[in-house]
Amino acid sequence: MGGSGSKSRGFWSFSGSGSGDDLAKDGNEQTLARARSFPGATPFVFTRRSSMFFDEDGDLAHEFYEETIVTKNGRKKAKLKKIQKNLTPQGTIKLDHPCIHVDFPVILCET
Repeated sequence: MGGSGSKSRGFWSFSGSGSGDDLAKDGNEQTLARARSFPGATPFVFTRRSSMFFDEDGDLAHEFYEETIVTKNGRKKAKLKKIQKNLTPQGTIKLDHPCIHVDFPVILCET
């Protein structure tokens, strides 16, 4: 599935420089660096893009199908055809519980 991770190094302003010297100075603990370019940066995600759609009737679902009747050799057979036109994305939705962003650079729990 598609991820939302950034490919650039050092995307988060609260991450360290990423060099091995930081670990040598701090021992085994990792510290959060001061926010330099994004003063309001947070590791939490509060919203996400929905994967659901509205159809013409206002129904909400991941996928829509319509039943079609196919006649073959004199026999009628019902088939489902996927509808891909006239669908409107639900848009951005608020998460019930905040999640940690995939690019968060600090280990939270080590067993």
